[in-house]
Amino acid sequence: MPNAMTSPARPPVRRIALRVLPTLATIAGVAVFVAAGHWQQGRMHDKEALRAQQDSAAAAAPLALAELPAATDWTALRYRRVSATGTFDAKRQILLDNKVRDGRVGYDVVTPLLLTDGRTVLVDRGWIAQGASRGLLPSVPPPEGVVGVAGRLAIPAAGYLELKGEAIAGPVWQNLDPARFAAVSGIAVLPVVIEQIAPEGAGDGLVRAWPAPDFGIEKHRIYMMQWYAFAALAVALWLYFHVRRGKNNG
Repeated sequence: MPNAMTSPARPPVRRIALRVLPTLATIAGVAVFVAAGHWQQGRMHDKEALRAQQDSAAAAAPLALAELPAATDWTALRYRRVSATGTFDAKRQILLDNKVRDGRVGYDVVTPLLLTDGRTVLVDRGWIAQGASRGLLPSVPPPEGVVGVAGRLAIPAAGYLELKGEAIAGPVWQNLDPARFAAVSGIAVLPVVIEQIAPEGAGDGLVRAWPAPDFGIEKHRIYMMQWYAFAALAVALWLYFHVRRGKNNG
C-alpha cells in the first residue's frame, strides 16, 4: 500500500521536457550566435581586403585615365591615383550637401570633366564652407579651358537613404550617384569619381584634404568577439545548471 506521506512522483514526460527543452534552446542559441560571429568575421575580412587594396593603390604609380579602356574593372582600381585632362562643364556642376569638416558644415563641389577622348568623369573638386544662410550658395566656378586634374578614384556607395523621394531640382544634391547624375543631366559619365588632390589654381577656396577611408575593421572584430562570447556563455550556463541538477538529484 502506498505511503500517504510520500509525494506523488513527477510524470516522466515532464522530467524529460525539463531537460530536453533547455538543451534544444541552447543549441539553437549557440547556432545563431556562432552564425552571427561568422558573418561579422567575414565582414571584417572584407574590410581588411579593402584596406590592403587602399594601401597598395596609394603606393602605386598614377594612371592616365585616358589610357584606361571602357571595359575597365573600376572596382579593382578603387583608391588608385589617376590623372586626367579635359574641360570642366560648369553648367552641370552640383553641390553635395551636409559635408562636415572640422565641425563646419559645407558642400563638396562636383563638376563633370569632359575628357579629351570624349568620355566624361565626375570630379569632386573639394570642400567649401556653407555661407551665412542655406539660401546663399557658394560660388566656385571651375577653371575654363583645358585643365589637368590629379586625384584618386572613388566609387560612390550604391545604397543610400534620402529624406525626400521627389525629383532632384537645382544644384544641391544629398548623395552622389553617377548613374543618377547621368539620368538627370542627360550625359553619360564613368561610374567613378575623381577626388581631386592637386589644386586647380590659387584662391579657389576649396579644401582637398581627403581623409583616409574608415573601414570599420575594429568594429566588426568587436562584434564578432561579442557573438562568440554569447555562444560560449550559453554553453557555460547549460553546463552549470545541468551539472548542478545532476548533483542535486544524486
